[in-house]
Amino acid sequence: MFAGFMINTWIVASIVAIVAGVVGFFVVLRGSSFAAHAIPNASFAGAAGANLVGASSIGGLLVFAVAGALGIALLSKRGRRDVATALAIVLMLALGALFLSFSTEYAAETYSLLFGEVLGVSSSELAPTVVLALLAVAAVATFWRLLLLTSVMPELAEARGVHIYRVELVFLLIVALVTSLSVPVVGALLMFSLMIGPPAAARSFTTNPFVAVVLAVSLALTTVWIAIAVSYMTTWPIGFFVGVLGAAFFLTGRAFAAWRGNRAHPRAARHSQVVAA
Repeated sequence: MFAGFMINTWIVASIVAIVAGVVGFFVVLRGSSFAAHAIPNASFAGAAGANLVGASSIGGLLVFAVAGALGIALLSKRGRRDVATALAIVLMLALGALFLSFSTEYAAETYSLLFGEVLGVSSSELAPTVVLALLAVAAVATFWRLLLLTSVMPELAEARGVHIYRVELVFLLIVALVTSLSVPVVGALLMFSLMIGPPAAARSFTTNPFVAVVLAVSLALTTVWIAIAVSYMTTWPIGFFVGVLGAAFFLTGRAFAAWRGNRAHPRAARHSQVVAA
């Protein structure tokens, strides 16, 4: 699994995990899981269209992911966000199905675009992935305080003159960048699980934002590394293992939070009894 043709896979998957952990923290914090699911579907359609015309799949991913993010932001401004996101999913899946129907490699393209392809990362995709990852991390670092403030206390942010809609638009564009570099590795349908499972688990273990991001990145790296190794040995799709491990980490985090809450409750009750006495 560490042969020469696998080196690109390990590198790109690690980059994807790091960025997914960083951005996924805000996806969970802002309650944007639905949008994080819709944008990969938009990028799926873009990759399918790019493959159909012989263009770069990374370019197609980026164009359609950005278009999906802008569409969700624009429609959300004029109506309910969940409805706008649902419309984006329906439209982009329809376009993806149309593009793939014109391809002579329908089954293979569907498999790799939807569920990822552990051996499908070429050297030509390495440089664009690094560039997109650096842009995404730089954007999060630049807007860290605004993203944190609008996620936790949106009313206070608005009272201070922060344009909530603009921050949301920037965040959706960041998600689009992450999607563009993630889909070739883990696939469109299960890419969002890498941005939800590890970060959600991290939030269950700590409330400190910086610690939560570091933990989310660590869990995301563990997820993709295990997924690649097991996928290589079993020939099962990498997306399956990413989804299962993401769910396992999330459930573990929730169990830990429940255990910690049960321990804290008796202590609070005893403290109340002492004070009352």
